[in-house]
Amino acid sequence: MKAVIVENFGSAENMNYVDMEMPTIHSKQVLIRVKTTSVNFADIKARYGGKGQKPPFIPGLEASGVVEKVGDDVKSIQVGQRVIAFPHQGSYAEYIVADENLTFAIPDRLDFDTAGACGIVSFLSYKLLADVAKLSKGESVLIHSAAGGVGTTAIQMAKVLGAGSVIGTVGSEHKIPMAMSAGADHVICYERENFSEKVNEWTGGKGVDIILDSIAGEITEKSFQCLAHYGRLVMFGNSSGKSGQVQTSDLHASCRSVLGFSLGTTRKERPELLQETATHVFSLLENGQLDIKISERFPLKDASLAHQLVEGRNSLGKVLLYLE
Repeated sequence: MKAVIVENFGSAENMNYVDMEMPTIHSKQVLIRVKTTSVNFADIKARYGGKGQKPPFIPGLEASGVVEKVGDDVKSIQVGQRVIAFPHQGSYAEYIVADENLTFAIPDRLDFDTAGACGIVSFLSYKLLADVAKLSKGESVLIHSAAGGVGTTAIQMAKVLGAGSVIGTVGSEHKIPMAMSAGADHVICYERENFSEKVNEWTGGKGVDIILDSIAGEITEKSFQCLAHYGRLVMFGNSSGKSGQVQTSDLHASCRSVLGFSLGTTRKERPELLQETATHVFSLLENGQLDIKISERFPLKDASLAHQLVEGRNSLGKVLLYLE
């Protein structure tokens, strides 16, 4: 089979499109012929050695495709089913292996482009807002990196779950229209304006009830300046590469909380929690309440070009890889 591998840690030039042996499955796994996969920022971090893998390895966290073979003990998935999956050994390949409990049959009306791009961003957005932050109807939400794959999906998810208002931040002004098209009520370019001041202005000095932060560093610190009493700051990444400092004095008197979540950890340690998430997400996708924003499509052999686009912070929404 064909696959993309990271030969050495470093730039996208270290990614090569090669021939590999077909993977094998054990009794509780499935073999999937891949239709589409997508680029997540975690793939960039893995390429630089930030995810604990050792080269050579196949990058990628999610894929859509058709089940080719199932293990003897697999009960819920059948050969021929259309699925999405979170594989063990990367998704940038013609065939992948995934555990049964990380493979999800998709509705007939869900196309493979959407399916291949939706797994990480939709599952993550639902878990962050519904289960971790426990969004209540009418609450306000601030979403950092609002024009990316997670950001555009989380904006929509917040509205679906009953948010009263949704504010987004972006790093470049050209990204504002994408966040607005996803349904944000306001969008701020944090490179040009003090987002915490604008948020407090728009909320009458109250601040927002929920903040989703995948950047960390000084963005986290400034977020506390516009987090309402009883508000929840949810950390789910550190794309800035820096740690944000939290003062305990910012918490107890104001009844505010800092919460953390990792979809990767959940996939490894509590995959059973994702079954209910999948049911909710697929329903929203099928009835059109959730629209995965796909801005670019690349053939799998050009995965290095897709990585350069995402790494350069020039991508909007999701970047898809497809099998020709």
